[in-house]
This record gives sequence, C-alpha cells and structure tokens, in this order.
Amino acid sequence: MTDHPKTKIVSDPVELVPLLVTFNNSGYKVVYEMLSKSWVTEEELCEHHNRECINTCLKMLKKGNLIEEQWRTVPGKKPEKEYRVNYLKFRANFQCSMEDLVSMLYISTSNDESLRDLSDKIMGEVTSGNTSIGEIARKVGVKPIYVKGIAKRLPAFDVRGQGLILLEGDR
Repeated sequence: MTDHPKTKIVSDPVELVPLLVTFNNSGYKVVYEMLSKSWVTEEELCEHHNRECINTCLKMLKKGNLIEEQWRTVPGKKPEKEYRVNYLKFRANFQCSMEDLVSMLYISTSNDESLRDLSDKIMGEVTSGNTSIGEIARKVGVKPIYVKGIAKRLPAFDVRGQGLILLEGDR
C-alpha cells in the first residue's frame, strides 16, 4: 500500500472514540489488518469473520474516516464495493482537559450499564427530533463532549457540526 501513505491527524479528542472502539475489539482488529494489506470486499471479509461483526466494523471504520471504498468490477459478475485502510500513520494534534480525555477513554472502552442507559436516553432524544448536542447534553445531564463521544461510539449515530444524525440504514 505504498501508493497512499497518509497520516490520520486527530484534532479533537472525540475523534479518538471510533479508533479506540475499533482497536479494542479483536474481530475489528482482524478486519482492519486485512484492509491494511489490500483492497477487500465485504464477502472476502466474511470468509474470516461473521457478517454482523463485519457490518458493524465497516460502519465504525467509515465513521472514523479510516477506510476508503471503490467499486470492483469483474466481467460477468455484479460490481461489489471493496475497501482498504485510508491511513498508515497516526498523529494527535489536540489539547484538552484530563477530565475530557478520561471521559473519551471511558466511553471508548467501557461496558458499564450506566453508559448504556445514557446511550438509550440520547437515542430517544434524537429519534424524537432533538438533534442539538447542547440541548441533548442539558436534558440528559452531561457535558456536550460526552454526548459527542457516545455518538462516535455507536454505529447508528454520527456528529455533524453541533448536531447528531442517524446514519443511513439505521432509521
């Protein structure tokens, strides 16, 4: 993969969440390693891991802008999307409070039930039409960075400006 030695520059601690979620899961790590070697289709990935894991992993990698995709066309076959890693290097370029950093690390790696409850409350707010990060944070009683971190952890959400969106296929 010498044709694109790009560096992922992380300028916001919230951007760490999809990275840490991805690399804290052994199945996702296998997928990432395969994608770092060459272009691979979803079907080829499914030969090495279950489809549900692959689907969720691809969503997380797309959300973190860690993979790119293109169409593979083979004569006589239906075109398929194929994927590969977008970056070969990483650089962090941000400053934040230790409290915010600890929050992002916790959100990325915890399976705490209170985090799941908070995620459900945020999902309820978004599905009822409230997409403002500030407003959601106020209603559920946490800082806006916490709402952003949770949105980056969950495959169904993403952050757009000062709002949350449900990603395509998750409505």
